[in-house]
Amino acid sequence: MQIVESYSVAVAMCIVTMLCWGSWANTQKLASKEWRFQLFYWDYAIGVVLLSLLLAFTLGSTGDSGRGFVADLQQADSQWLGSALIGGIIFNLSNILLVAAIDIAGMAVAFPVGVGLALVLGVITTYLAQPEGNVLMITAGVAAVVVAIVLDALAYGKLVAAGKKTPMKGIVLSVIAGVLMGFFYSFVAQSMGAIDASTQVLEAGKLSPYTALVVFSVGLFVSNFVWNSIVMAKPFIGEPVTYGDYFTKGNLRLHLIGILGGVIWNIGMGFNIIASTAAGPALSYGLGQGATMVGAFWGVFIWKEFKGAPAGTDKLLAAMFLFYLIGLGVLIASKL
Repeated sequence: MQIVESYSVAVAMCIVTMLCWGSWANTQKLASKEWRFQLFYWDYAIGVVLLSLLLAFTLGSTGDSGRGFVADLQQADSQWLGSALIGGIIFNLSNILLVAAIDIAGMAVAFPVGVGLALVLGVITTYLAQPEGNVLMITAGVAAVVVAIVLDALAYGKLVAAGKKTPMKGIVLSVIAGVLMGFFYSFVAQSMGAIDASTQVLEAGKLSPYTALVVFSVGLFVSNFVWNSIVMAKPFIGEPVTYGDYFTKGNLRLHLIGILGGVIWNIGMGFNIIASTAAGPALSYGLGQGATMVGAFWGVFIWKEFKGAPAGTDKLLAAMFLFYLIGLGVLIASKL
């Protein structure tokens, strides 16, 4: 399998993660004009699985380091397979709630609040499981992100007060999604084995990043039959959605948009856990979740979700972006 040993390359891959995780929801915004997010999400889940298999049989099955995908899967202990699978199940529930929040409140709210909260909790839980990096600087970076989350919530509050948006349901869903999302990554990180720097041998019983990604993706897809089915039958807004709608109301373009969304997100996830071997899981996850800033950028400047907001909202948004940048910069420096 192919591994990353350079810290600078790992940071670059985490930046790609940030762009992917912050941009995939644009596909939902495009599709939601024509059909419900629950239907979009089935194609998204398919895209996640397809990308994981592509990486596993290419980068995960070539090179002299570690083990190839098939061999790695055959030797894996059930404990670690289960850990990666649980990570996918938890993430899927959180992400469905995040997608619902985007549908209600927009990207500029759901990402900074939901994904920002996930960044804070994810960095903490992952660091506790595998402590790497300067703890004081990591703490300072996370604190700056917390400030950014509060600023975005205040900006959204101005919209609600002015009657510009759906009431606080969007914030509530974002918070629940963020709390759940903050715990999935540590399960995936724990399932992956360490690579001996001198021999390039992967720890026995545990998974390579590529195998972990496939098992995680399978957990996401299989749990979709539970989580998404519930949201289809009991939607947060609007009428129930049926499985028949997926086949009768969609077209090839809509299906491809959803699959593209899953592919984009999982490119980010794949790069992130591959980079974690050099950057450390806590830092890798924290940098990747800089997606909060990217998602907010799309929402504010492209989709115009704060258009017509009351006076002073623009200052809150500017301060939010500033604190996110400060937080991400400190997180990068924490491993230098």
